[in-house]
Amino acid sequence: MSSLPARAGRRCHNVANPLHSVVYFSPDSAREMAGLGIENHNAVYLAARAAALGRVGAGTVTATFHSFKYEMVARHVPHVWDTASPQQVLDARLRAADATLRRLLGEAVASKEMAEAAELALRATEACERPVRPLYAAHADLPVPNAPHLALWHAATLLREHRGDGHLIALSRTGLDPVEALVSHSVTGRGMSVKWLLTTRGWSEEELTAGRERLVERGLLGPDGTLTEAGITLREELEDETDVLDAAPYEHLGAAGVERLTELLTAFTTAIVEAGGFPADLRG
Repeated sequence: MSSLPARAGRRCHNVANPLHSVVYFSPDSAREMAGLGIENHNAVYLAARAAALGRVGAGTVTATFHSFKYEMVARHVPHVWDTASPQQVLDARLRAADATLRRLLGEAVASKEMAEAAELALRATEACERPVRPLYAAHADLPVPNAPHLALWHAATLLREHRGDGHLIALSRTGLDPVEALVSHSVTGRGMSVKWLLTTRGWSEEELTAGRERLVERGLLGPDGTLTEAGITLREELEDETDVLDAAPYEHLGAAGVERLTELLTAFTTAIVEAGGFPADLRG
């Protein structure tokens, strides 16, 4: 039985994830990658997130990312590694993380709270598990940066990918294909907006519409485009199972540690959002 309050790990993850993912929307990332010769925004994201896996091909990236259309991935991978090596991309991503967090958080990057948060988050990652978690395992092999704000960013990356890999394990049992998973998440208001799905995932409007129609046929989505009771239950069960698969780092940190880390990360994430770190139309 868990020693943590209900959904404490999920709440902590929800404020850790933005600290990592803000880099993907950052002009600093676009600038760093352009310096390597990678300018297409989808290529930037695919390369930055996949680089820890090494010189992988489109099949591996599609399998580990799940919701991206293979044909879109294949337009950029593995060709992007001929433009810049995975190590060059990782180095550029870390420089972008440094510039982004300094720009959005200001003096907080050198605060005692930042150092405390980094220590707590790294302690949590000690219990993350490599088996059946390829993106987490690849990132876990990377060195921990020395600067506290980058150490926290690294730990947030590990926690994000650990939960993400577990989420795909849970998702595989729902019967949702990648498009159906995207659409059902989007309509909750917590997933990406349709605009951003079209911009970043490679699916067409027709393919998203067909996905919605399949969800309606399965009784998961109503004609009005909102989740039915069955759809809400499926999404809740999916997140609950993900919580179970992602429990280890938060159980390891303990209730007091998770509560304190959540408090610290909430302050940093709130500051990032208020400073315009994410597009206003990203959600819903």
